[in-house]
Amino acid sequence: MINIPNTLTLMRIIAVPIFLAMMVEDNYETAMWVFLAAGATDGLDGAVARLTNSKTNLGAHLDPLADKLLLVSSFLVLGILGWVPMWLMILVIVRDSIILGGFIFSAVLVGHSIPMAPSMAGKVTTFTQLLLVSLVLLNLAGWIAIGSEFFLVCFGVTGVATAGSGIDYVRQGLNWYSRELSGD
Repeated sequence: MINIPNTLTLMRIIAVPIFLAMMVEDNYETAMWVFLAAGATDGLDGAVARLTNSKTNLGAHLDPLADKLLLVSSFLVLGILGWVPMWLMILVIVRDSIILGGFIFSAVLVGHSIPMAPSMAGKVTTFTQLLLVSLVLLNLAGWIAIGSEFFLVCFGVTGVATAGSGIDYVRQGLNWYSRELSGD
């Protein structure tokens, strides 16, 4: 069902190729605005869905997909262009690939998928990743000047949050899978 929250989520998905095009064309200010607008829809779609009691199964699946598309593509392009360290780019991609793989694996092997409920660790990771990408883009667009030492701290915090939430999701997935196999 397409409603306002799902439309906002779809807008975030549509923003991804626009953002990527602006980045590879070195149009950092436009890329920054596209990313910030897309990031704003992340909180807005959920808030509207809760306030209007319009949560849908489609939205429950589209929202995390949109988040992953936006953030993975952002880290991919920023890593390739040298604006974030390669280790962090790889960590973000591997974490989200494992989460997506676990979701697909559960659907194929068990016959139904792991419930799509973000953990607190996952929410913290999404926040730190959105914040880091926003800071890099604000810096690239010339809106703020951030020193390399501060970015090193931001890279470390984002890396720890990303790895920690990845481990947490794997633990949750293994627990869910063992309960499904045992019939509990």
